[in-house]
Amino acid sequence: MKERVQEAIDKVRPGLQADGGDVVLVDVDEQQGIVKVKLTGSCQGCPFATITLTEGIEKIIKAEVPEVKRVVAV
Repeated sequence: MKERVQEAIDKVRPGLQADGGDVVLVDVDEQQGIVKVKLTGSCQGCPFATITLTEGIEKIIKAEVPEVKRVVAV
C-alpha cells in the first residue's frame, strides 16, 4: 500500500514543485487507512495548504488507493 501511495504522491508532486513546494510521505497506517505527509517549501505555512492537502493531495491518493480514508499533514 505504501508504494501505491508514493506513486500517487509522485503524480501530484510536479504541480507542487512548479509553485516552489513539495510533499513528502512520512507514514502509512494500513490498518486505519491514514496517510501522513509533510508539506515543504512554499507549501509549508501557505494559507492554501489545507486546500492543497484536501482537494489536491488527498483526493488523488484516495482515487489511486481506495483503502486510504484520510491524509493528514504533520
